[in-house]
Amino acid sequence: MKFGGIHLMQLPRPWTNESDRTLLNDALDLAELSDQCGFDYVWGAEHHFLEEYSHSAAPEMFLAACSQRTKNVRLAHGIIQTPPLINHPARVAERIAVLDLISNGRCEFGMGSGATTTELDGFQVPQEEKKAMQLEGFRVALRMLVEEPFAGFEGQYVKVPGRNLVPKPLQKPHPPLWMACSRRDSIIDAARLGVGALTFTFITPEESRQWVKDYYTTIENECEPIGYAVNPNFAVAAPFLCDNDQKRVEEIAAENYGFFVYGLGHYSFFGEHRPAKSDIWNDFKTKPKDAAGIEFTAKSCIGMPAMIRERLREYEEAGIDQVIAVRQVGRLSLDQQCSSLRLFAKEVLPEFKDREQADARRRDERRARISEKAMAREPKQDAPHAETVILPAGRH
Repeated sequence: MKFGGIHLMQLPRPWTNESDRTLLNDALDLAELSDQCGFDYVWGAEHHFLEEYSHSAAPEMFLAACSQRTKNVRLAHGIIQTPPLINHPARVAERIAVLDLISNGRCEFGMGSGATTTELDGFQVPQEEKKAMQLEGFRVALRMLVEEPFAGFEGQYVKVPGRNLVPKPLQKPHPPLWMACSRRDSIIDAARLGVGALTFTFITPEESRQWVKDYYTTIENECEPIGYAVNPNFAVAAPFLCDNDQKRVEEIAAENYGFFVYGLGHYSFFGEHRPAKSDIWNDFKTKPKDAAGIEFTAKSCIGMPAMIRERLREYEEAGIDQVIAVRQVGRLSLDQQCSSLRLFAKEVLPEFKDREQADARRRDERRARISEKAMAREPKQDAPHAETVILPAGRH
């Protein structure tokens, strides 16, 4: 089992002129430490207009900066919002290719659509069409990464003429693919498309066992790849905080991960957001909170090293390929996050690293078997258009 950390870039009010700069610099320090401690992935989220909850509007910039501060860790988009009204597929493909090149082939390409009305309405993306937009934009971006030249595309949501996208990515045919999944149906969709399932539902180890089984059964037997290679991979995000004092870590987590859950609810369910005026942190601290809303201990990796070790063994036994630490939430300080990471790397991580390396051959064999079956079912790509000739200005 591999380990990653995702950066949501939470920034509760009040803010100063230095707040966002400090947030980003802290994130880069944490990514660098993750690489040094032996983590396998750094994930960058993409969100727009979600004040306090996520100031991660340009993950491609953050991951590019991470590429120059790290050596081994994979740099993963979790996710790019691929509806063309948010990110044009040509620009998505260009950014993926450049990140892959400057990181020496460490880029991973996750796609999603965005979820909240605050985000989607900001780009005029209808809720009922977001999934179709997401997949159309993703397909076009993948073709542009691979085809030489790209033959052009006319779809329902985007039209792109024939061009040759440059540069092309270092990884061939393209970086590994992922999809954000919020429920079992979308996990099955990811399997049918041949992409990794990036789950953010904080499922319990007991629930994950069946979900992983369903995913791998589907990807092996039903997958028709959306890309030119498959990525059989199941990752689960979990609240993460490691400390030698159980009472202290629970108190810290209750406030900071409690805010994470409250902020998600604010934008998704019960909040009435007023841009530049709402104060979510103040609301969280002053309004009565439903205890069930912040009770996630059965799903989290929060506690002393021995407790986290047991929880991770449960995820490992369930077949999870990667656990992603949800971090940089609430008002967790950089010192708290770094201390947590160092303790985890010293007391917990080595055991899982040893087993992950010992199991490498079996995983490679499974991947090869799934890939062979899935690629045999690969749908034929659209026939290339006639050769495009672009005349200089004035020659028509």
